[in-house]
Amino acid sequence: MSRKSIAEKKIAKPDPIYRNRLINMLVNRISKNGKKSLAYRILYRAIENIKRRTKKNPLFVPRQAISKVTPNVTVKARRIGGSTYQIPLEIQSTQGKALAIRWLLGAARKRSGGNMAAKLSYELIDAAKDNGIAIRKREETHKMAEANRAFAHFR
Repeated sequence: MSRKSIAEKKIAKPDPIYRNRLINMLVNRISKNGKKSLAYRILYRAIENIKRRTKKNPLFVPRQAISKVTPNVTVKARRIGGSTYQIPLEIQSTQGKALAIRWLLGAARKRSGGNMAAKLSYELIDAAKDNGIAIRKREETHKMAEANRAFAHFR
């Protein structure tokens, strides 16, 4: 019998300007070495770029991008009988959202040219339009899960 208690879920606080939890989640993932004010500056500049380019509600584009990048399934390596299998697993919405944010920021960092705010805004716009590096990553994950569907009984 396990004596460990179940970790309680932390609810992200909303950001100060837009009062949006998703924006705060993005800021927390952008920040490196505790430089949260720099992360806020990067994200708010990216939102301004999105507003200027798309002429839409600037909060709609990141929300749409994250929902399109969020994966339904993922693969997990599991060692059984001396060989390693990639086992497809369904993931919860919170974990999927965290993966989507991580992929979007990784794709934005890989982009060439410009500052981080510009790269992030371009990646969010591309993901909202169903193309970009992060969307390719989700498609790749889904293809891998589909290819290894035969090993789903190893869960």
